This record gives sequence, C-alpha cells and structure tokens, in this order.
Amino acid sequence: MTNTPGTLAIVGTGVMGRGIAQLAALAGERVLLHDANPGAASAALAGVAADLAKLEAKGKLAAGQAAAATAKLEIAPDLAALAGCWLVVEAIVEKLEAKQALFTSLEGVVGDDCILASNTSTLEIGAIAAACRHPGRVAGFHFFNPVPLMKVVEVVDGALTAPSVTEALADLARRMGHRPVRAKDSPGFIVNHAGRGYGPEALRIVGEGIASFRDIDAILREGAGFRMGPFELYDLVGLDISHAVMDSMYLQYYQEPRYRPSPLTGARVRAGLIGRKTGNGFFRYEDGKQVAPPLAPALPAVDLRRPVWVSARGLGGRLRPLIEKIGAALETSAKPSADALCLVAPLGSDATTAALAEGLDAARTLAVDALFPLERRRTLMTTPVTRPELRDAAQALLASDGVPVTVIHDSPGFVTQRVLAHIVNVASDIAQQRVASPDDIDAAVKLGLGYPLGPLAWGDALGPDRILAILEGLLAFYGEPRYRPSPWLKRRALLGVSLLTPEG
Repeated sequence: MTNTPGTLAIVGTGVMGRGIAQLAALAGERVLLHDANPGAASAALAGVAADLAKLEAKGKLAAGQAAAATAKLEIAPDLAALAGCWLVVEAIVEKLEAKQALFTSLEGVVGDDCILASNTSTLEIGAIAAACRHPGRVAGFHFFNPVPLMKVVEVVDGALTAPSVTEALADLARRMGHRPVRAKDSPGFIVNHAGRGYGPEALRIVGEGIASFRDIDAILREGAGFRMGPFELYDLVGLDISHAVMDSMYLQYYQEPRYRPSPLTGARVRAGLIGRKTGNGFFRYEDGKQVAPPLAPALPAVDLRRPVWVSARGLGGRLRPLIEKIGAALETSAKPSADALCLVAPLGSDATTAALAEGLDAARTLAVDALFPLERRRTLMTTPVTRPELRDAAQALLASDGVPVTVIHDSPGFVTQRVLAHIVNVASDIAQQRVASPDDIDAAVKLGLGYPLGPLAWGDALGPDRILAILEGLLAFYGEPRYRPSPWLKRRALLGVSLLTPEG
C-alpha cells in the first residue's frame, strides 16, 4: 500500500471536507474534490483558496505557499474521475447506509490498493467496511472541527483493517501537521468516549441541586484550569448535538452506568434551550455574547477575631497555611472550642460525613476543596444544618484576600474532585479496554478537548491514590456502579505507578 504523495480525493465538501482538503494540499497532495450536490465542490475550492490566501496574508504561510496549495485542488465531476487515487476520504452525511453505498460505488472505480477512509465520528468502521468487497482497505480518519486548528486525527482500525492502511493514514496525518492517535473501532473512539467524564458529571451535580450551572463553570474554569466550563461548552456546541451523543454512547455501551445521561438535557432540548445558536441555553446570549449575571450580594465584614479551627485530616494540611496567611485567629488544639468556626478539607467525602467522622458540630462546620491550588477560586461546602451566619462568615474570611469563593451544598467530592475523578476513571477504562495506548489517549484528549493536561497525566499529577480515594468515597456514598474504579486505575494506584504505564 503506497503512502507517498500523490492524488487523493475528498468526497463531501462541507466544513470537514474543506478542512481536510486544505491540509492535504499544503502537504503536497493533489486533491480531487467531489460532492453530489451541484456546485458544492466548486464553492469548496473557492473557499479553501480564500482561506489559504488569508493565512498567507497574515504571515502564517510562506510567500507563494497559498498559490502552490491552491493549484493542487481540482474538481472531480463524478466518481469515475477518482480512478487513480491512492486514498479517498469521505466526509458525507453521518448515515451508515449512505457511507456504505458510497464505498460500494467507489470499489467499482478505484484500484484494489486504494484506501477508503471515513471521517465518521460515531459509526463503526467495521459496519461501514462490511458492505465492501475488500474490507481490509477501510479505516477511520476522524478529524475535528475546525480541521486546520485541531491538531489531532483519530486513525481507527476496523476489525478487518490491514495494518498497512492505518500506517499510511498515520503517515499522511503527520505530513499534514497533525498528531495521529491510533484507536480500536469502538463507540466514540477516543475523544468522544473520553468526553463522557466532563459534562455528564457536571450535569449530575446540577441535578442533585448542589450548585448552579454558572457556579460549576466558574469552579471548573478558574479552580481546575479548564478553558471552558461544561455548560459554556454545551452552549457552544449545541445541546441538541451533545444530547444525541450522550444518548448514543449510553446505548452503544448497553447502559453502562458511567455514561448515563442526565434527564436535564432532553428536557432542555425539547424546550428549545439549545445554546448560542438560539440565543438561549444554560445561559442567555445577546449579539453572541453571554449575558452577565446580576451582582452577588455583598459579604459581611471579616472578623479576624473569630476563632477558626482547621482539621488535620484529608487535605487539611493544604488549607491550614491559607488560614494562617489570611490572619485568622487559628486554634491549634486537637478539638475546636465551643465557639470556633470549624473547617475541614475532605477527599471524596462531604461536609456532613467529615463532621460526623471527627465528632464536630455540623452547624458550625464547613468544608473547603483543597485538591487544587487555592489561588484563583475557592469552593466552600455547607452541611444541611450549617448556620447561615457562619456560612457567610466563612465565605467572607476565605474571600478576604481577593480570591472569589463559591458556596455549594453538601456533595461528596465537591465539584472539581468529582469531575476530575470521573474524567480520569473514564480515560483509565479506555486504556483498560485497549481502545488506545495511554500516550495516545492523553494526546487525543488534550488536543481534541483542550484540557490543560491529558486525563491520565492529570491523574498522575493529582495522585492516582487520591483519585481512587475520591471514587471509592463516591461509590460508598451513592452505592452506584457509575463510580466504580477502573481496574487500570485501581491497580496502578495500589502499586504506586503512573497511569501512563502501559502493560507489557
């Protein structure tokens, strides 16, 4: 199977097809554009040429590079014109029957060594290949939108795909300037599979009445370092699309509890709360910009004379220096005095459980999430009986150095602990299923979803033992298999080795 520069074709010239064509032409390939819709291929060629010219004008391409790449683009009036291609990439409608029909037609045109690649994001490669005479030539070549900017492509092996086929596609991806990640044919491949960890757990937290959409976004964006909060992301992508993906993944994995969707999304889609494209989703938008929330009520004045007691359990060792730095009247006794504000920093537990475990007065106890650094945003958790004046006093104290504080209701694992543990656990199970290598999982998620770190590297940074403790706390509290730790995570946490450690 050849993978040297030559002639390839793009069938389907929408947004994805255009992006793939642009990269292929810049990589030195002669690119034939074909679309069943009259005029679509010509419009795509003109659009790619314009985009290339803009890139050169901005200095992102060398002088003459745009013209050279544009010269590589040609219109193919029919499928017969693709006879000499070494590769055909389809980027047509996401329907199995349509893709099978296209590949069946192409097999009557192209040579026996021509690769047939699908840009599908949801369909099984094996199912597409089942309609072909030579299923070994069929593979997945899944790019992300916008193709030129999202520097990753999933190269997917079907059950019968020949190794030379995916090697050729991986080589082409590298020449196109993208990172190829190798995936086994499975629902969601890598990126859409790994995405079951972020938004769905945030939806679960909202569904329990623990915090608002806006508060969760702020906590995860500022506290954990995500580029966008999950609800901002749902609004950007469109909840109708995200809801369909969540349902599809859940059904394809035969109701796997880790992927259970939230009833909130279906109800909101039916109500027309789709996101930015309708002006109303989890947030409202005017002229494409999110409408600012009303100002929060002012906090009471800080009383540094109020005694504060900090538990040494859990992550209390991270919280105590902050209270000292703020200048509070910190108690150093093993047990708090009768008037002290009690602060705990549990791992995988809630404020109620932490208070009971230490024999503290739950009415005076609040919990602070100390899993992440406390410099950008802090999360304060109440028990069901925390006195309102002590809640306000604790918030004012923790915000007295200018760092915003979000108050949430009781939740095992706060927000960041729950969401991060779920992300790491889902990625660990992708590795356990051998869908992809640990390195490719991390590269795919970091580049495809824009996380600050790959999920397995993030698990290592936070500590696999801590992630395991959070999951075990959630599992014990809820009794749901949703939170059962992946064997991949559990064994590595117990052995004290990296989650990126592959098995021999």
